[in-house]
Amino acid sequence: MFSFSYPAKFKAGSDNRVLVEFIDLPRVATDGKDDHEAMEEAIDALGSDLSIRLSRREEIPTPSPAKRRQRLVPVPLWLAPKLALYLALRDQRVSNSELARRLGVHERVVRRMLDPEHATKAEKIQAALAVLGKQMTVEVRDAA
Repeated sequence: MFSFSYPAKFKAGSDNRVLVEFIDLPRVATDGKDDHEAMEEAIDALGSDLSIRLSRREEIPTPSPAKRRQRLVPVPLWLAPKLALYLALRDQRVSNSELARRLGVHERVVRRMLDPEHATKAEKIQAALAVLGKQMTVEVRDAA
């Protein structure tokens, strides 16, 4: 199971803005005027970094558990299913062409499922994950 939330440090900057630094993604940082805006900016920055990694077919770091004084930042909902599919394909060493064959679709359909810029219906990604023996679930928690 892969958690689609990454730990980050939220701390006050010298200009009273809230600075956000990701533990597992050292090149990703952002800020906001308050905690709420900082979280929104953190989600956006996280989504941007992970979508670039996905587009380039790079390694997606596994999130470490949050430690004291760290907050979990969720991967944007539009990106998490695509990441789940990408990670399942990599873990099982299944090519786009092989997944397309299993699904009975053209390979470009699988490419679009993995394209962060393409709006893919959740049902298509669910079907692809099911073929790979995975199940996508959604969890709702109380806000911290």
